Amino acid sequence: MARDDAVIGCSGRLLIGTRGPDGPGEVLVSVRGGTEAFLAWSDAPLPTGATVLVVESRGTRQVDVIEWLDPLEAPAG
Repeated sequence: MARDDAVIGCSGRLLIGTRGPDGPGEVLVSVRGGTEAFLAWSDAPLPTGATVLVVESRGTRQVDVIEWLDPLEAPAG
């Protein structure tokens, strides 16, 4: 399957935490007016429930993610 450019730059929440180089987790991404699940890879382990940003598409419903704190949802102060 070809890479999915529409998902790059979208945010999501990890349904299953990633294990860094030891294996992927699963992320639910807000994209195309709904949500879609992808296998999620990251450089370092990320916990279940973490908010992430998709930085690359590997194709075949697999993406690379980084931990993300949405500046619009950050507490004031």
